[in-house]
Amino acid sequence: MNKVGIYYAYWTKDWDADFVPLAQKVKSLGFDVLEVNAGTIATMNSTKREILKNAAKDAGISLSCCIGFSPETDLASADPSIRRHGIRLLATIADAMADCGIDRLGGIIYSCWPAKLDGRGVTKEQALEWSVASMSEAIKKAEDLNLTFNVEVVNRFEQFLMNTVREGVAYVQAVGSPKLKVLLDTFHMNIEEDSIPGAIETAGQHLGHIHLGENNRRPPGTGSLPWKDIFSALRRTTFDGWLVMEPFLHPGGEVGRDISVFREIMPGADADEEARKACAFVKQKLGVPS
Repeated sequence: MNKVGIYYAYWTKDWDADFVPLAQKVKSLGFDVLEVNAGTIATMNSTKREILKNAAKDAGISLSCCIGFSPETDLASADPSIRRHGIRLLATIADAMADCGIDRLGGIIYSCWPAKLDGRGVTKEQALEWSVASMSEAIKKAEDLNLTFNVEVVNRFEQFLMNTVREGVAYVQAVGSPKLKVLLDTFHMNIEEDSIPGAIETAGQHLGHIHLGENNRRPPGTGSLPWKDIFSALRRTTFDGWLVMEPFLHPGGEVGRDISVFREIMPGADADEEARKACAFVKQKLGVPS
């Protein structure tokens, strides 16, 4: 059954945050899932991880996590020591996920974010080869702990390695693990794909996770994306994973800087109410009672 979630940074201006108070908030707004920063849980001690796990349990929600790796942990780097650092970080995150009761990770975990090919001094094909080899080693930890890693396909302005669903599927097939899937994001697909529904169908069985956002990063239902066609494609592919909305509305802080939000996207809007409406919209489209 599909669960509907929201990314914690909808409410924060910095990437590190206290996720615990958000558990009850997202439940009260109708969500089933809170997606948190994998980098933060990786640095938490065991007590804080247990607190987060219990907060989610008490609220009756599930947790997922997401991250964009830094250049120091780039699995596509020409430097073998950097690639090894990235593999170790994925192992650390996997252990943290298990402690927090989280079974799925998504994001730019196959290279770094943001990233350009220029300046690397190598071809895209060579960077891809290093990434696939690194992920083939790192995914063993996910297999051991029964976790799923989802590689996110993003637009050309944020990353160079994986911009289309076909590139994402080819990557997952090259690694060849049942615990590695594709993460598709409607915001990024709107930029890169000929057809968003077509991209979803192309992903097929390799699709593990969905990020939802409008063409302008508003919550679903407030922009111009073809939601009827998108949800029809999800039904045709019998997608049973989670759909996590990832709107970004406010400038300022690390989040506004890194996502390139330089103005209020919905001036004067009540963020909680907009989230509530978007959750009801998505569940209605899925055919789930709100």
